Amino acid sequence: MTLDAIYQRLTTILRDVFDDDTLVAGPDLTADQVDGWDSFAHLRVILTVEKAFNTTFSAAQISSLKNVGELAELIEAKVAK
Repeated sequence: MTLDAIYQRLTTILRDVFDDDTLVAGPDLTADQVDGWDSFAHLRVILTVEKAFNTTFSAAQISSLKNVGELAELIEAKVAK
């Protein structure tokens, strides 16, 4: 799966979780830039991503993420296996 395809799917997920059709997943997007992205929403994002990409992340992987770009790279690495 390409990074472009991952970002497209992440955009759909973020728009659904935050009910905001203007959100676009990009490498520099952070939780601070999205209204309502708190710890509960973060869990919803991660769980939805895990389901959508049929993968799982460790707590260490999740806690180390700094932006959507790092999430996309993690997904790419996991899906490629």
